[in-house]
Amino acid sequence: MWHNESRVSKTMNSTSLPELSIVMPCLNEADTLAICIQKAQRSLREANIDGEIIIADNGSTDGSIEIATNLGARVVPVSQKGYGSALMGGIAAARRRYVLMGDADDSYDFLETPKFVEKLREGNALVQGCRLPSGRGRVLPGAMPPLHRWWGNPMFTFLVRWWFRAPIHDVYCGLRGFTKEHYESLDQRCTGMEFATEMIIKSSLNGARIAEVPITLHPDGRKAHAPHLKTFRDGWRTLRFFMMLSPRWLFLMPGLLLMFFGLIFSALLVAGTVRVGGFAFDVHTLLYAAMAIIIGFQAVAFALFSKMFAIGEGLLSEDPRLNRLFRYVTLETGLIVGGVLLLTGFGGTFYALGIWSGRDFGALDPFRVFRLVIPSATAITLGSQVILSSFFMSILGLRRK
Repeated sequence: MWHNESRVSKTMNSTSLPELSIVMPCLNEADTLAICIQKAQRSLREANIDGEIIIADNGSTDGSIEIATNLGARVVPVSQKGYGSALMGGIAAARRRYVLMGDADDSYDFLETPKFVEKLREGNALVQGCRLPSGRGRVLPGAMPPLHRWWGNPMFTFLVRWWFRAPIHDVYCGLRGFTKEHYESLDQRCTGMEFATEMIIKSSLNGARIAEVPITLHPDGRKAHAPHLKTFRDGWRTLRFFMMLSPRWLFLMPGLLLMFFGLIFSALLVAGTVRVGGFAFDVHTLLYAAMAIIIGFQAVAFALFSKMFAIGEGLLSEDPRLNRLFRYVTLETGLIVGGVLLLTGFGGTFYALGIWSGRDFGALDPFRVFRLVIPSATAITLGSQVILSSFFMSILGLRRK
């Protein structure tokens, strides 16, 4: 079946170290578990790979444990629920240098195992399978829902390539190989479906050597229950995870742009009406410019919060740029900047009150007063946000040390 079997076999015989652990997460997979184990055993035997098969059982009650035991696989019970939890338990129990993980629903063909081993032996830390045509993969009819194939998978793959520079074409493919040493260096934290994307993102951010091999996706062979993957629930969880790990493009850059244009328009409109062609921009536009400044600051602050939380939780490694920033952006500097903004805002407010009292607290020209009141209210709001954000960042900073 494999045109490169002889070359793989010779390469395998050149080393005396234990080779491969195949880990399958399992939760009531009696319909398909036996055929997955048998294919894995056949692939190890035919390619002469020194391997073991581990079934990470997440609480099966349908006889899956007995099936795995009878076929000679090693069953590792994992009590904590979740796709990521099961894989963590199985990988932790792996005794080989390389690990190949794949679902036990017969959608992945474990006869393709030698392709992953070959790439791992070439020195790659992570070898990702690709089911999509963009990476020369193949999806058999009925194997992947249209929404996943034409929207979800391509969209999340585009984001992981753009935001994290991951050199892959199928971010959700669950059939992948990696070295045990590399996996342990990632310190994975996600216990749900995000486990797979966390591995890719961290590997890419850490500069790991990543390869990709085309595979064929087969229809899910299970009959007793529906797939564990829930389209909208797990899609949202993945997007949320991406957003937390890439605050630069989602929060920081949009926030800085909003603040920049808000400040430019505010500076122009405080001086008076701005006319562009037949359009006159006045205090009404000034109000929206102030709103842009406030929302922009909130987005920038949230970008910092997300980054600090991800680092504190071990989802991201330390960022030297952030450490340099915090040499100057401290609780004390935040209190000073926030205090200056508050004083400026209250000063403008009291000046406006003085103008009002000079008119015996009667009617005022709104176009004149709003040019003073709107910037003053904006300064008070920003000052309060800077002070509160500084306190919150100092709390997050304690978790990072």
